[in-house]
Amino acid sequence: MDNDSLNPISYKTIEEIRFRKALLLKDIQKDDLRLRNQWHSLFSKPAALKSNATPSRRINSLVNTGAGVLDAFILGWKLYRKFKK
Repeated sequence: MDNDSLNPISYKTIEEIRFRKALLLKDIQKDDLRLRNQWHSLFSKPAALKSNATPSRRINSLVNTGAGVLDAFILGWKLYRKFKK
């Protein structure tokens, strides 16, 4: 935790409040940009799926995706059978 949250700051002028507000806004915008970049990197297509990928990489990607879908289906089926009444 920051010391700011443990020890409240007492402001004497409106300029101090505006300066603190500007600092906080800059920090929030910086964190927002960092989070947007991380979010975008999570959901962007990997290099293997781009148009210049080799056929073997595309096949490998399809097999990998198919295995994931099959695994999810089997898990769903097992959970359905376990919890049905």
